Amino acid sequence: MEKEKETLDFNTVHECNRCLDCKTLHPQVSLINLENPSLEQYAVKFEFYAILLIEECSDECSCCGRRYYDYSNATMVFLTPGEIFRMNEEKTLPGKGFLLVFHPDLLFRTTLKNHINNYTFFHYRKEEALHLSQRETEKVTCCLWHIEEELHHAIDTHSSTILSRHIELLLDYCTRYYERQFITRENKNKIILGKMEQLLDDYIKSGKLQGGKMPTPEYWADRLNLSTSYFNDLLNFETGKTLEQYFQLKRLDAAKRMLLKSDATPTVVARQLGYPNVQHFSLVFKKLTGVAPTDYRSSQN
Repeated sequence: MEKEKETLDFNTVHECNRCLDCKTLHPQVSLINLENPSLEQYAVKFEFYAILLIEECSDECSCCGRRYYDYSNATMVFLTPGEIFRMNEEKTLPGKGFLLVFHPDLLFRTTLKNHINNYTFFHYRKEEALHLSQRETEKVTCCLWHIEEELHHAIDTHSSTILSRHIELLLDYCTRYYERQFITRENKNKIILGKMEQLLDDYIKSGKLQGGKMPTPEYWADRLNLSTSYFNDLLNFETGKTLEQYFQLKRLDAAKRMLLKSDATPTVVARQLGYPNVQHFSLVFKKLTGVAPTDYRSSQN
């Protein structure tokens, strides 16, 4: 019986370098050229940040989520410390590209430490990868080249600061390119938002709100087969609102429709839509519409 392949756990940057046949120029950061790495393990686990630039990926690369409406020059995947990665059924890592790894300790006393969590794409799924055009690939490669150049400089008191700033610049470019990808996926995003609209309507009609069960981003992301971070970013990019703000407006629309029914008093509407009490409902309704629920009902009737 064939022995089940295990996950390879890289605890340090040096371990990663040694396994992938790369010199350790700095103990906390490395840029590795992925020239057909032959790993026998099922998957790899990085105990530090890892960024993959994949240069060899088919046009319909299902493992990284690329489709006909995406660029196909290169693909980028971002991993947080402790995350497990596997390219596909045949490969642990891509056969061509670059792997940038850096330990969180590198960011100590740097500006990047204070806001690395703002780069939410580190929490996207592999299937929500970033797909680059030729010009974008060239810019990313240029950023990696500057990191490589600094790695060959003797380590001194400026090394961590300069390296972190090069990494930060790379992440800023990736933020720009992800926003561009939301634009080029506009039609796909509208389909996703349409599904979410239907799910929201069904949730409101189900009566679940009466028990005070407010929908969470995790709830909707799971039903749309998205990571929570990608769902939040997509919704904010397309609507300019958080889920809480968006749901507030959906509840308001539902309240307006319900108030037109003869048996739906503000008290009944507040209870069915999960507001703490009718006073809170009236306050929110007037703040968003300019009129109280009773006045709105009278004016419409």
